[in-house]
Amino acid sequence: MKITNSFTQQFDIQFPIIMAPIFLVSNLAMVKAGMQAGIAATFPSLNYRNDGELESILDELNAEQNNSVGRYGVNLIVQKSNPMYIKHLDICVNKKVPFYITSLGSPKEVIEKAHSYGAKVLCDVTNIAHAQKCYDLGCDGFIAVGQGAGGHAGNNPLMLLVPALKKAFPDKIVIGAGGVATGDALTSILALGGQGSSIGTRFIASTEAGVNDGYKEAIVNSSMEDIVMSTKISGTPCRVINTDYAKKIGYTQNWFERLLSNNKTTKKYFKMLVQFRGMKKLEQSVAGGSYKTLWVAGKSSEMVEDIRTCAEIIARLKQETFQSLDNLRDLIKA
Repeated sequence: MKITNSFTQQFDIQFPIIMAPIFLVSNLAMVKAGMQAGIAATFPSLNYRNDGELESILDELNAEQNNSVGRYGVNLIVQKSNPMYIKHLDICVNKKVPFYITSLGSPKEVIEKAHSYGAKVLCDVTNIAHAQKCYDLGCDGFIAVGQGAGGHAGNNPLMLLVPALKKAFPDKIVIGAGGVATGDALTSILALGGQGSSIGTRFIASTEAGVNDGYKEAIVNSSMEDIVMSTKISGTPCRVINTDYAKKIGYTQNWFERLLSNNKTTKKYFKMLVQFRGMKKLEQSVAGGSYKTLWVAGKSSEMVEDIRTCAEIIARLKQETFQSLDNLRDLIKA
């Protein structure tokens, strides 16, 4: 069984899920498992920063593409403070990546270069104003990042953001992201008029995820109240698990950090410094062996109960979604 809509048709996949790109978590094994299960699986280009790494990964995924019923895509941080953006974009275009997800900046260059060879571009958005800018540049759709999303999250609930985007841009694909870890939640996105969901936190608690067991177990054991917003990691609001170390360093930048973040002269370079330091802290936390734990996660950790293979997670999501749709049909009486 499969679900057919504009997203699954245009992206040539069997089921309307995107395995979300997760910094330092998403890896080759996870993406391949997603492709083999018929979904769209992605990773951030910044997970591969050493010379030749990104090229090698893309070669393997392009080879896998010929044998899979799903597709892969790459997430690019298009902010000027990302020093690897242009280099990674050129590599991805050269390797003809099937689709892109853009975050934290203008997607203009990505859209132009992707469309030059027929690739698709979905843009992370948290509000209508940002979506309008992406729409005017010709994006193929939106990742509606709402309340509860892990990492860089939005403030608007998906039950408003998804239909608002569909109302404003009826010709574009809308994918809901934030708080989705079950088939019931995916069904709710479809009921709102969205074409699918981007799911991240659930896949951190997978056997393929290359992070330490403490991180995975923290996903399983964390409730929605254990997830907090912090600007200390990248300068942009980011949701993390409220570990002892997160409490110790605090959740907001001090007055001097805010001053440097907002000053036109220092903004770009200070953000680069904050992001570099935050990246190093996250790398230490993901590797394990340090009490300084900073673990990115969304509030959907509330619904994660175990650690499974990616294939098992996707199979469960499919089963739950079809069961949820059947339950809704049972409510309809002649």
